[in-house]
Amino acid sequence: MRILRDLPGVAFVGFHDARPERAEQVARELDVRSFADVGDLVDACDALTVVVPTPSHYVVARAALERGRHLLIEKPLTATLAEADELLAIAERAGALVQTGHVERFNRAIRAAMPYVDRPRFVESDRLAPFSPRGADVAVVLDLMIHDIDLILTLVGEPVDSVSAAGIPVLTPFVDIANARLGFSSGAVANITASRVSRERMRKLRIFQQSGYLSLDLASGEGEFYRLRSDLDLTALARGPLAIEAFVERVPIGAPEGEPLRLEFESFLAAVQGRHAVTVTGRAGRDALEVALRIQSEIERALAVAVQAAGGSRA
Repeated sequence: MRILRDLPGVAFVGFHDARPERAEQVARELDVRSFADVGDLVDACDALTVVVPTPSHYVVARAALERGRHLLIEKPLTATLAEADELLAIAERAGALVQTGHVERFNRAIRAAMPYVDRPRFVESDRLAPFSPRGADVAVVLDLMIHDIDLILTLVGEPVDSVSAAGIPVLTPFVDIANARLGFSSGAVANITASRVSRERMRKLRIFQQSGYLSLDLASGEGEFYRLRSDLDLTALARGPLAIEAFVERVPIGAPEGEPLRLEFESFLAAVQGRHAVTVTGRAGRDALEVALRIQSEIERALAVAVQAAGGSRA
């Protein structure tokens, strides 16, 4: 709301929070109107952003879409594919836009890297974070890993062909650390690790392709692109070891500064006003959710096998 309230070209109407004490506090601190009833808020707006716990996305979004309101829905789009499909169908009937809140698409490192991405063959992603109760109502796959699933689907540009995954609960009843390997029909492969039980934060993405290698630090928004030098003497490589600088050049990459969340809201506003297409469509959110649920299903299957094996060994 801090950002939305101050965006040019839009009138910020207000918000709804189911907790009266919190609503009163936020209304006072940000000097914005609190609506006691979410239906009244929907009636007063042309567009809304849905920022509620994942299990409630469907119910809240459906009521707004049925009234023709444009929505920015935080990731994951919904808790199930059936819910996602129904919301997209309602949106199409109502002529409403749906944008999914995959905010990492607006990360400066990602924006800088996109012009250099050319048919990735291998992508490696690591997203590690200390534990936080926020998002702990779902598995880490839907809480954190789904960011990287969306990025990888965008980078590779193909449907996922195969999934293998493993993960375990540590601090919650849900999976808190997970690793997945995605295979694509072209032969491209992605390896993703996500953890919310780490001592330190890390958000790194490495992209390997025939034209070079991209190393991106999503936490700092910085990135580097390495490629073979155009003046490389291949015979020199055959004569013996060389420092990497002798045959690889670093190409500076960059993008304008910008707070990712503000850029996300600006893109949504531009889409609602007809100035730009939706950047992260509801369909993209649905596709990322489908892969995340496949990963989650594979983890649950592997955990069941492990439990069964442990029981058999005790017997």
